[in-house]
Amino acid sequence: MKVGFIGGGALAESIVRGISGKISAPEDIFISEIRAARCEELSTRYGVNAATDANFLDKVDLLIIAVKPKDAMETFAALQNKIPVSTLITYTVAGLKLASVEKFFPENKIVRIMPNVAVSIGESMTAYTLNKNAVRDGETIKNFWSTLGRTVEVEEKLMDAVTGLSGSGPAYAFLMIDALSDGGVAAGLSRAMAIELAAQTLLGAAKMVLQSGEHPDILRDKVTSPAGTTIEGVRVMERGGVRSSLIEAVLAATEKSKSL
Repeated sequence: MKVGFIGGGALAESIVRGISGKISAPEDIFISEIRAARCEELSTRYGVNAATDANFLDKVDLLIIAVKPKDAMETFAALQNKIPVSTLITYTVAGLKLASVEKFFPENKIVRIMPNVAVSIGESMTAYTLNKNAVRDGETIKNFWSTLGRTVEVEEKLMDAVTGLSGSGPAYAFLMIDALSDGGVAAGLSRAMAIELAAQTLLGAAKMVLQSGEHPDILRDKVTSPAGTTIEGVRVMERGGVRSSLIEAVLAATEKSKSL
């Protein structure tokens, strides 16, 4: 597959790292980035085609538009009438509805994508929504993003909720790891050891949920002995409103996505 990128930032680089040699050969990856120094950096590091122009638009099968929300409309306007109808257009701009993009490319196949920062290590949770012209391209999108983690197709009306949960979610996990490690330090562990213990514990718990298929409540009950240490910790967390705070964090981030 020949893949093109508009924008050569951290997200684009993470995707390139994940797909190079798996979905696309380096020579079949094209990046348009306004910073010449960044183009040279990407070309040298990955062997891809990176330049300040976008002369590859008629060569690629899949185009990924990965720009900041403030630059999105200007970028789409500059690309208008330049992308072949056969090209599958995808974009990662938070809060931007398909209808707004379709105004620029009414005949194109367009997919709205919401990955998260874990794409950089191939563990992203990515959601996508297809427009009516792209309904036959779901498998292509799923196969592409599955090389970078897990994927799920959702209705567009749920995309803001996805943004609030999995799009912003790694930050919640980082905060929990930091807080748990603080607890470990307070209990006498070194900082490095406490961070490793906290991070691996959350990683292991997450894998148990995904691989077992069991509800988190069931798994929690299995490790919560009567009058034991775990229920004591859970009791303190419930008293502190940890569960409610996480729920409210997702809802607040969802509302913010809607307002963008």
